[in-house]
Amino acid sequence: MSELARNKRASYDYEFLEKFTAGLVLTGGEVKAAKTGLANLSGAFVVLRGRGGLRPEAYLINAYIGPYRYMGDREGYNPERARKLLLRRREIAHLVGKQQEKGLTLVPLSLYTDRSLVKLEFAVARGKKSFDKRRSIRERELKRRLDSVRKSGSVKIRS
Repeated sequence: MSELARNKRASYDYEFLEKFTAGLVLTGGEVKAAKTGLANLSGAFVVLRGRGGLRPEAYLINAYIGPYRYMGDREGYNPERARKLLLRRREIAHLVGKQQEKGLTLVPLSLYTDRSLVKLEFAVARGKKSFDKRRSIRERELKRRLDSVRKSGSVKIRS
């Protein structure tokens, strides 16, 4: 399992409630481009769309997968097109219920390979307020200090 792209900003902006894994419907050139590092998830999000009253489907929106260098005709290629996610009906029904709750959104976390397949990890998340962000920064710095103290063996704790 190797990671192809990560949404680094997501953990800073959102609090994750539940995580899911889904397959992606990609073309051959997109798979090769993602595996060579041409994928970017910053600014991407997941939406649920229903087609004419039928059951909804999940799509990854605004994720960038650049054109593969050796791909043939690249004229009509849109690197930020909507890409369908492969999920079970129960998972989609669960996500529909979660998305209807106020303040919850679906945020992509990482794009990775599982054997030869490209998968997306995403989460049901709630946006953090500015004071939550400050608290997470403080906790991260405290953890860094404690780790450095453990490694060095000396105890110098300042408050």
